[in-house]
Amino acid sequence: MIQGIMSFSTTEDLSALPDAEVLARSRKEPELFAVLVRRYEAALLRRARAVLKSPEDAEEAVQDAFTKMYLYADKYHAQEGASFSSWMYTILNRVAYTKYAARRKEWGRIAELEPEHYESLPDARAEFLEDLSIRDEVISALSKIPETAARLLRLQFIEGKTQEEIAQAENLSIPAVKTRVHRAKKLFKQSYDEQHYG
Repeated sequence: MIQGIMSFSTTEDLSALPDAEVLARSRKEPELFAVLVRRYEAALLRRARAVLKSPEDAEEAVQDAFTKMYLYADKYHAQEGASFSSWMYTILNRVAYTKYAARRKEWGRIAELEPEHYESLPDARAEFLEDLSIRDEVISALSKIPETAARLLRLQFIEGKTQEEIAQAENLSIPAVKTRVHRAKKLFKQSYDEQHYG
């Protein structure tokens, strides 16, 4: 897919370079962005296919997401407690759900999502994911809630994990994950509102 389009030649060993450094350097050396594509394309495609179902739509969403990552490279700032990949997944999720909403309008009906996908859709308490410009405020609010709650929110809404994957990773039942995510979203909302209106 994208890897076949992007290629570069260099004698430098780039495999050990941190993602953030590759992104920063790619602003002056655009061909280096192919390193990030190679590292993350497969994982992002899996996530996009889980949301969009259509392989063609998923590939288009990933291409759009990579384009945005490159164009907004200067917006990326390392945040404590947040990985580089969470920034990438945030952009992909936004692109994929925008595309999903457009497809739903084309179909002229509400398409059914699997429960775990519905749970990962941004809702009234998670609209922060819809606007990358407030990412710093999100990280700040997350840092003020218990780590277990913050971790669940990062796993589901930023890294795009399904509730089944979270349950397995956290050694919890799926109902327990649903309950804890619901509570975590309430805590986040309270923390976020306090820093704006408190």
